Order: sequence, then structure tokens, then C-alpha cells
Amino acid sequence: MIREGVLNAGLLILLLAVPLAALMLDEPFIITLATRAVIFAIAGVGLNLALGFGGLVSLGHAAFFGIGGYAMGILAAHAQSYTPLMTWPLVIEGTKSMPVIWLTATFASAVAALGIGALSLRTTGVYFIMITLAFGQMFYFFAISWPAYGGEDGLSIYVRNSFAGLNMMDPMTFFLTCYALLLAVLWLVARIVKSPFGLALGAARQNEDRVQAVGQRPFTLYLVAFTISGAVTGLAGALFADLNRFVSPTMFSWQTSGEIMVFVILGGVGRVFGPVAGAALFIVLEHVLGGLSEFWHIYLGAILLGIVLFARGGLIGLLAGREVADD
Repeated sequence: MIREGVLNAGLLILLLAVPLAALMLDEPFIITLATRAVIFAIAGVGLNLALGFGGLVSLGHAAFFGIGGYAMGILAAHAQSYTPLMTWPLVIEGTKSMPVIWLTATFASAVAALGIGALSLRTTGVYFIMITLAFGQMFYFFAISWPAYGGEDGLSIYVRNSFAGLNMMDPMTFFLTCYALLLAVLWLVARIVKSPFGLALGAARQNEDRVQAVGQRPFTLYLVAFTISGAVTGLAGALFADLNRFVSPTMFSWQTSGEIMVFVILGGVGRVFGPVAGAALFIVLEHVLGGLSEFWHIYLGAILLGIVLFARGGLIGLLAGREVADD
């Protein structure tokens, strides 16, 4: 079996090599597919912090994905129409600056995750799942009934936002930007997982009573993890909206939450690089099987069922072997 560290490094190299090869072959569509995989991986890494390391099964992470997307859409829309976002009590203009948009999307999603988590974490099990799902659907129907920003039709952005004077309309430039953010998110989550907080979070997932016995509050641990998880997923939503130059209420839908969870399960729940492998596999299946049949989700379901039954560590666990699960 391949060591997990080597496998993770190979996965990142492959994820970078595919768009580079596509660039040399003048295949911009392949670069766009790779960019989608990277953005979905960021969203999956965010969910995995709550699901894989905290044991929090959330079906409402599309709320944070959509908040990040709408943060980008609203700021960019006001910038392209030259109308202020707010005039009282102070003037706030729109912006096309990616760093400002990323910070706004991350902060807005973190605040939403903090509020949702504070309420949802008072329950457990299926009740927690249903409350997070309910919050996601609330945001979905709110976006549909929000005519100021397109309502059901969504919101279009004419030109991709800017960063450090680079041409973000160039597919490879935008891919490399998203890839760098994925590396940063992976580094952050890996540090969190190995930190005292991460160890306490893992202990709470396994046995809350023992954690309480040593003076830690599981509720606080879960809430912090859920908030960071929502913030990372919100960043992915802003990038996804920038990639498509379009924002719509479907970003809030429960199907989106389900897809993000599929990325985590396919790659490996509780493995830092699992969502990267899962998102890449999902994009490959969508492109290959989707070209063969519009019912390609049937095959995806069969693969997902096989992984759940026979490869509990996901794709990473299957290739790396069980002996590395605790490395």
C-alpha cells in the first residue's frame, strides 16, 4: 500500500499537472474542470472539519456556500453598476477586489455558521441534521424571494474580479489562484487537527463525558469547529461564483449540501486530503459518465455505495491502507 503522505503529495501534483497539460494542448475546458475540482475540494475540506473531525453531520453547508457566493455577487454587482451598497450610516461601495471579497465572504459565512451552530448544536443526531437542513432551505427560499439581486433568476457578473493586477479571465491564472488557496486551507486544517484544540475535538467526537471530565466543553469545541468549517465553505462559494460569474439560489439548495458531503465520503471522512480526492473523482465521473448518460448519478450512487460498504476510509483509505489512518 502507498503511504498516505506520498499519496497526498501525488494527488496535489496530479491536480496541478492536469491543467498544465491542458494548457499545452490548448484545452481551456479541462482547466475549468480542474478549477471546479479545486473549488469543490475547498468546500469539502471545510465540511470535513465538522463532519470528519467533529462528527457533526450537517446537511446545511450549502447555506455557507451560498452566502459566500452572494457576498461575491452583491459586491461585484454594485461595483459594475457604480451604485453604493449602503449610504447610511456610512457609505459602502461595491468592489471587484478578490481579497476584499474573500474576506467578506469568509466573515459573513463564519458569522452565519456561528449563529446556526449555536442553535443547532443544542440538539444531536437526526435533529441536528434536520435543523441544519432547515436553515439551508430558509436561505434558499430567501434568495428566491430577493428580487433586488435577481430572485429566482440569479445574478450575473460580466467580468471576473481582479487580484494583484493579474488577468483573472485567463483560465490558468484563475486555476493557480484557487489552487494556492486550496493549499492554504489544507495547511490550516492540518494544523488545526494536530493542535490541542483539534485533539480535544476528536476526543469529544469519541467520548464527550471524558472531555467534560477534564474541564473541556464539547459544545464550545463543536461550535468553533462548525464556525471555521462554515467560513472555509463560504470562501469556496465566493470562488465558485467568480468562476461562473453567476450566482443563483441553487447554491443554497439541499442538493448542493449533499454534493459537498459526497466529496468528503468519496475521498475519505476524517482524512485531511480526502475531500480533494473526492472532489476530483466527482468531477471526472460527472464529465465522463455525464457524457454517456443524463442519468449518470445512478453510477455515482453505485460507486458511493461500494465505498461506504467496502472502503470505509474512502478513496484515500483504499489506496493508503488502514495502517495509516492514525499517522
